[in-house]
Amino acid sequence: MLKAERVDFVLQRLQALYPKTPVPLDHSDPYTLLISVLLSAQCTDKRVNQVTPALFRLADNPKDMAAREVRQIRGIIKPCGLSPQKSKAIKRLSEILLEEHGGEVPADMEALERLPGVGHKTASVVMSQAFGVPAFPVDTHIHRLAQRWGLTNGRNVVQTERDLKRLFPEKYWNRLHLQIIFYGREHCSARGCDGRVCEICRTCYPLRKHPKKTTKA
Repeated sequence: MLKAERVDFVLQRLQALYPKTPVPLDHSDPYTLLISVLLSAQCTDKRVNQVTPALFRLADNPKDMAAREVRQIRGIIKPCGLSPQKSKAIKRLSEILLEEHGGEVPADMEALERLPGVGHKTASVVMSQAFGVPAFPVDTHIHRLAQRWGLTNGRNVVQTERDLKRLFPEKYWNRLHLQIIFYGREHCSARGCDGRVCEICRTCYPLRKHPKKTTKA
């Protein structure tokens, strides 16, 4: 199967399996989404959704969050891991939103990336899911699947993101990001598939005899 055929098959199969792409992280506005995505680093979405109700009862906007002490924030988010760094980042980014953005989350990639605790992937998620701006956030899971499906030979998520953006039309980026995540969790997980088990892997590479080793992200 040629790469163009793999791209078309992946696109059509994921659309058939996941015609609707609800955002996995519970949120009510761009700010609560930003905080939830920040918390999801090295943590499952399920765990984040268990923690954020208590956090957002404490503060669900930059003004209230900036008024809280770091120890209060950390006490709530500790189950998400990396709580010392994340709690400081949440408080400081809330202060910056007040100081520089009128208390609003900016719909600007560069401005988001300058916030504490917000990297390119987090900023991309917020741009796509909060503001509907085309983006293709790539984490280690999407990086793994893209390699298994022969869509990239990238050695890191930056190159993989570049390759996926080149292969798929921009109008599909936001939806595909979530569809690949859903498929990976259900059918092509790190341990559940080695590049020869799930439907997409078998269709893209029916003659693959050995496990597909993923180049580290």
